[in-house]
Amino acid sequence: MQILMTEPDSALALHKEAQRLRWLFEAFEHQQHVTEQETGFTYRTDRHDLALAFADWLKDFEAQKPADSRSNAAYVGFAAGLMLRALIRHTPSSVSARPKAAQENDPAHFWPEGYLYVAFCLSVRGQVLRSDYGERQYQSGKLGDLRTWWSFKENTSEDPSRAIGFLDLFAGCEPAWDVPQIFRGRPGFRLATGQPGQTGGHLR
Repeated sequence: MQILMTEPDSALALHKEAQRLRWLFEAFEHQQHVTEQETGFTYRTDRHDLALAFADWLKDFEAQKPADSRSNAAYVGFAAGLMLRALIRHTPSSVSARPKAAQENDPAHFWPEGYLYVAFCLSVRGQVLRSDYGERQYQSGKLGDLRTWWSFKENTSEDPSRAIGFLDLFAGCEPAWDVPQIFRGRPGFRLATGQPGQTGGHLR
């Protein structure tokens, strides 16, 4: 999965810049181009639906933004998961042309739209962690596992909030399956704030 994107044309911290609608459009369009080059698919994205997804994400982002600065880096992963949930809910992108040699055992071909959304969210997540917190993002082997993508697509069709846990999984982090939509229930939050640890539950 190629998740390279251009840097924002602003001196503001990237996590602040990402809250601007113009930046979101430009970043998403660039990731769409990168993913089209990688996979051979052609996507059509509705800017109105993308704006709705962004508006939902911003509302959710602000609602749980932590007061304790120790958990800011952990919140980056959660915020990226919120964005993935919003994209899956609003489905702004669709495939307008498929490559002649599409292979259904490839996650990118199995669920092209979901693949684009995950690539975008990992791109933003990785850039914020690197530029604002000096941390490196990792990619799990689950990212290329078709069985995981089957589960991802099925579970998020039932409950889009499970997308938050799957993005954690793809990034090599422990998901909070029981309450993926609650930041304070995440292992990363408890670790950052020194609270007693517990498992993230199980995917039902």
